[in-house]
Amino acid sequence: MWFYILAAAVCFADQAIKRLVGSLQLGQSIPVIEPFFYLTYVRNTGAAFSLFTGSSPFLTAIGLLAVVLMVYFHHLLPAKEKLAQSGLALMLGGSAGNLFDRLFRHYVIDYLDFKVWPVFNLADIMINLGVALIILAILAQKKEA
Repeated sequence: MWFYILAAAVCFADQAIKRLVGSLQLGQSIPVIEPFFYLTYVRNTGAAFSLFTGSSPFLTAIGLLAVVLMVYFHHLLPAKEKLAQSGLALMLGGSAGNLFDRLFRHYVIDYLDFKVWPVFNLADIMINLGVALIILAILAQKKEA
């Protein structure tokens, strides 16, 4: 049950922040730590970090498939694999947050802007953090063997 609570918390936090950012003017940028970090309202029709811009229907289908596969893999993973399960929950929450945007907005709201990298969001961070946790879990398992 904790798996779904963590995934839902990530998705909820992502959507709450996007709702706040959505109240800004499109393209509006608010300095947080000048000149390094800004909150900038961007509509992304591509994938993470603005890759594949304009591929919304394809990316929506991929996102839906990813969410279904993550739930499936959650049930395959032993419950004792807490690190891998945590990573999968973070990935599920982030993927669900971005999928929600694609389904209901037809774009993803991005807002974390470091000016040297494409603008991204909390969901993207959680997906990448989840991948990192799964890699750590795999490496730890190999070390034990």
